[in-house]
Amino acid sequence: MIITRRAFTAALSLTGLSLLAGFSPLRLITEAMAQGAADVAKPVSLPDMALGPANAPVTITEFASMTCPHCAAFNADVFPKIKSAYIDTGKIRYVFREFPLDIKAAAGSMLSRCIAKDDSGKYFAVTDLLFKQQSDWVMKNTTETLTRIGKQAGLTQQAVDDCLKDQALLDKIVADQKFANEVLKVNSTPTFFINGEMIKGETSFEEFDKRIKSLLKS
Repeated sequence: MIITRRAFTAALSLTGLSLLAGFSPLRLITEAMAQGAADVAKPVSLPDMALGPANAPVTITEFASMTCPHCAAFNADVFPKIKSAYIDTGKIRYVFREFPLDIKAAAGSMLSRCIAKDDSGKYFAVTDLLFKQQSDWVMKNTTETLTRIGKQAGLTQQAVDDCLKDQALLDKIVADQKFANEVLKVNSTPTFFINGEMIKGETSFEEFDKRIKSLLKS
């Protein structure tokens, strides 16, 4: 994938984020190799955004697309229960990784990274906001709405523009997505790994609860 600077100069025009016109993540969905817990555990290009202690006995890694309605539903209905029961109590580590399925999802992920920098707590807060306002910024004027969210988080107009034109950041997101697809067999969202074991699709808290308790006992 090659996304040119020329494409980025059109970043704030129209409603479809023409800055990412060359972005086609579905081209990355190919035959994949087997995954292992060690492969899931290691970040590739971007540092992990995670909550919970690094030495927790259980790690959940979520691959999500910011425009995925099932991911938004999980974020609203299931993740808060996991956070309350297991993350806030220091029993598990929770890692969120970007797997954008379209150009708007890529832009949302870029904005989250730019706002948060290295602050995982802030990253999860921005991601939560983007999921909650998904219908607004996905279905309407994407650039305008993302700019408003960026400004609410303290970015200037110039900082938002620079973020959405950051080729290096986009390249890292794409590289991480490619690794997730080719090595970990991720090809849809949300996809979860609990200590390396894959779970595909929107999953209930009860299912997570059962698996986490089993691992904590072992």
